[in-house]
Amino acid sequence: MDIAAIQQMIDKMFPGVLGVKVESISPDRVTASMLVRPELCTAGATLHGGAFMAFADTMGAIATIVNLPPGHRTTTLESKTNFLSGAAAGTRVTSETTAFHKGRMTQVWQTKISNADGKLCAVVTQTQMVIPSSR
Repeated sequence: MDIAAIQQMIDKMFPGVLGVKVESISPDRVTASMLVRPELCTAGATLHGGAFMAFADTMGAIATIVNLPPGHRTTTLESKTNFLSGAAAGTRVTSETTAFHKGRMTQVWQTKISNADGKLCAVVTQTQMVIPSSR
């Protein structure tokens, strides 16, 4: 799948509500950005932890989708987040998702999210299950 097809798919779902914009896709790396809007923030006008996690979950899913065999789908099995810094409202966060493991039944991805100053805000490691689609 190309960037336009992925973007069109996610724009109709929760990632579209978040405002996720996919910037690059390859089998081992996906990058994207998201505007830190006030409605995605918590006290202090900083990005809510759940928004960081949802952004990263979206990126791990996209990375897995790019690598799925025909007739398969995916779901998140596990996700672990380390929060390191904040991102201010009105700025843009960027993500880089890279492969740790791409197996037949599971894929493991790490997503690093940075703020507009390039400071690392969150590191998320997630496991995606590869599921044969029912016919």
